[in-house]
Amino acid sequence: MYRVLTDNRQVRERRRLARHPARVCPELVATAPRQVYSWDITKLAGPVKGTYYDAYVMIDIYSRYIVGVHVHAHESGVLAKELMEQIFSVHGVPRVVHADRGTSMTSKTVAALLADLDVTRSHSRPRVSNDNPYSEALFKTLKYGPEFPERFGSLTASRKFMDTFAHWYNHEHRHTGIGLHTPADVHFGLAAARTASRHTVLAQARARHPHRFGGITTAPKILDLPDTVWINRPADDTDQKIDTEAA
Repeated sequence: MYRVLTDNRQVRERRRLARHPARVCPELVATAPRQVYSWDITKLAGPVKGTYYDAYVMIDIYSRYIVGVHVHAHESGVLAKELMEQIFSVHGVPRVVHADRGTSMTSKTVAALLADLDVTRSHSRPRVSNDNPYSEALFKTLKYGPEFPERFGSLTASRKFMDTFAHWYNHEHRHTGIGLHTPADVHFGLAAARTASRHTVLAQARARHPHRFGGITTAPKILDLPDTVWINRPADDTDQKIDTEAA
């Protein structure tokens, strides 16, 4: 009997169940600094087991510049709002702010602030680990560094460390994703001049010692600064880019 009912689509769940809509994949693009910010919160181990400090970090996805970092003893939407207000007053209001679905990220306090400023909120899909790649990559650079301690002795020590790290990351760390420029050079519009200077220096070095560069006809390769950066580039856009490069 059940075979007959199944063939006629008459066997189904009889209970009333909630139908959860499918989460839309976030597709964000930035073509310049101050357009799309990504932020997240990571745990920093405190002086004793079970004690943690929360590092709130926001990054510009185009320049990779850390626009703000706060460290607190707990996590809350109010503290996240304070971070954003400080960042927006210094670096300007972006078009989009992207984050995962943590309680602070989805809090009414943060939502109200962004709505008042006409900023689009974007969130990662549930149980999708790579929807916030820029913040996750930043935290990996932070925690895999040789100077990152196993534990912080105090809240003050963790704040001092994060300030030092942010300065190093912004002004000294050369990122392959932005043409081996520092995030500060890209964020403040200095990358083009740096690239021109590199071309000049390499051309002079090649003219003096062509054998070091594979001969006269081989030009030294300089990594380009990308025109656009994405969170989840659409598949059709990727295919179009591949076709263009092939042509």
